[in-house]
Amino acid sequence: MGGVVMVTGARGMLGNAVTGVFSQDFQVAPLSRNDLDITDEKAVKRKILDIGPDIVINCAAYTSVDRAETDRDAAFRVNALGPKVLAESVKAVGARLVHISTDYVFDGNATEPYQEYFSRRPRSVYGKSKALGEDFVMEAIDDYLIVRTSWLYGPGGKNFVTTILELAGSMPELRVINDQVGTPTFTKDLAQAIYMLVTGGEAGIFHFANNGQCSWYEFARAILDLKGIQKEIKPVSTEEFPRPAPRPSYSVLDTTKFFLATGSRPRAWKEALREFLRALSAYFPSGML
Repeated sequence: MGGVVMVTGARGMLGNAVTGVFSQDFQVAPLSRNDLDITDEKAVKRKILDIGPDIVINCAAYTSVDRAETDRDAAFRVNALGPKVLAESVKAVGARLVHISTDYVFDGNATEPYQEYFSRRPRSVYGKSKALGEDFVMEAIDDYLIVRTSWLYGPGGKNFVTTILELAGSMPELRVINDQVGTPTFTKDLAQAIYMLVTGGEAGIFHFANNGQCSWYEFARAILDLKGIQKEIKPVSTEEFPRPAPRPSYSVLDTTKFFLATGSRPRAWKEALREFLRALSAYFPSGML
């Protein structure tokens, strides 16, 4: 074990978690967006030559789903061109690439959890840009690992959990969508899953999310219940709460392939959420979050 791991998007929620997990056994070079623009081919090649990584983990992404509908160029530049540049650059030095993708590459019309080989039919600009990023990685190199995940939250970035807690402190009633179903995923658990796949020498496409499923309404209800916050939440339909970007109505990911590869089953999403909320309580005085 050991070697050099370069992490892009290292100051984001997932990048921060990945840096922490891999730092235990690897020499990690964490790069923020200010340190490296992954769409700049010359800068990427120069940085890879300078660092000499054995593995590059791409956590950099354009994640503003609604803004992407009108900011197409930026979304495709970061989510499609960026992975292409990284894949071609790591190939030149014989390194491996780990690329993070999303449940939004699927249309959300399934009635059973999505397996890795299911057809991708992204509906949003964000989903289409991430799907094209996957294509570019698979076309450029053979030694790749693509990990799709869903409903990500964790310390170090804006996410649904902290948003709900903040709104609960400022609004008399919350309105949360109840007809979109998926699986909340803790960045800590995803980072550990990536570590297991990398150190196990796995390649190809894998799905990882915490175990179970819920609607956004049920997720919000669990957040407040676990924090002991009494607040009225009204379940609403997608039609009642229109957003610029279409969301999958069902985007639960099947993690069987991950279990068969690692022997590890993802823990229940409520258990992971409980740990994150305990950590929040340790960092913020009572009444703040």
